[in-house]
Amino acid sequence: MKLLEYKAKELFEQFGVPVMHGCVVDDLGTIAQTIENAGLTYPVVVKAQVQIGGRGKAGGIRFADNAGEAGEHCRALLHSELKGYRVDKLLIVEKAEHEIEWYLSIMLDRLSKRPMIIFSAEGGVDIEETSRISPSRVHKLVIDPMIGIQAYMARYFLSASGLSLDYLGRMHELLCNLYRCFNAYDCMLCEINPLILDKKGQFIALDSKVDIDDSALYRLPDMAAFRDSIQEEALIREARDFGFLYIPIEKDGSIAVMSNGSGMLMSCIDLISREGMKVCAALDLGGGATSERIAQAVRILVSTPGIKALLINIFGGITRCDEVAGGIKLALMSAKKNMTAVIRLEGTNKEKGLEIIASLEGDIVPVPGLRESVQALKDRRERL
Repeated sequence: MKLLEYKAKELFEQFGVPVMHGCVVDDLGTIAQTIENAGLTYPVVVKAQVQIGGRGKAGGIRFADNAGEAGEHCRALLHSELKGYRVDKLLIVEKAEHEIEWYLSIMLDRLSKRPMIIFSAEGGVDIEETSRISPSRVHKLVIDPMIGIQAYMARYFLSASGLSLDYLGRMHELLCNLYRCFNAYDCMLCEINPLILDKKGQFIALDSKVDIDDSALYRLPDMAAFRDSIQEEALIREARDFGFLYIPIEKDGSIAVMSNGSGMLMSCIDLISREGMKVCAALDLGGGATSERIAQAVRILVSTPGIKALLINIFGGITRCDEVAGGIKLALMSAKKNMTAVIRLEGTNKEKGLEIIASLEGDIVPVPGLRESVQALKDRRERL
């Protein structure tokens, strides 16, 4: 789960990572009062809160020298749409005066299966370009979870970047606090970009980004509540209530894909895309689904706007093929939609499942494999 910036900022504050003073605006009628109550000093920065990068270049970050300008920017941004996302909250922070912009993050490194610190003395919006063109300017260290942050790490980053060791104590403290946040909230990423040094010599996280492991939300009630409060499609929430993962993909797509595993889903989507067709949504069942749960999954998928075809690709183990087929039958009989359904079943009780599929009416196409399922869709391209 990607936190909105204001929520990541709150998390950083909780763990002693310095941030700029600010407030959150979510009501057009209380903009002036909210800013006044926060006691902000001008100039300020008005920042649209959406779960996507590139806000500045898209006009979602604006500067104001006085209350009048701040109000104008708030009214222009609040409840508008930015890069396909509705802006329901704005973060307003005091503008920082600084000369240094660095990059600092702690992320879960899948190769080493450990947290990794990434640091660069060249932060800001072009950090990805710096990493691509000049990778030697981006420095990394893997953290041993048994011993955590060590003083040599701060020394290494400063020395490798040609920076003064006068920052050593402050850098070590910052790393320790950021790592505490990373661990306490089961983070996949804690990113500060840019990390600045203000005129008082204090490090400040000017922009905050935090990604939290979805699997840990059951033990993080405050983050689970936040997830449920942010803008989210109704079908995503409905699928989650049943323990499914529903993923919207392309708004102009016409094919929905269902499988019991993320790898299988990605393979299906890749093959469909290679043929020039578009997927509107995907749903991961997980394992052990009953016919009733399968029926709910299919019902949710066929509710996707613009859907014309359904590809179901199930490898049955814990999930039995006859249970899958029974659920598909229940859902398609009640859906009352004239649509194509391409179905591939493999595994436990496959023959029983195929018998149930054969009894269905309409454009129902059983196939023996993944490539055949994509070919069946390709043969019906004109309808899709």
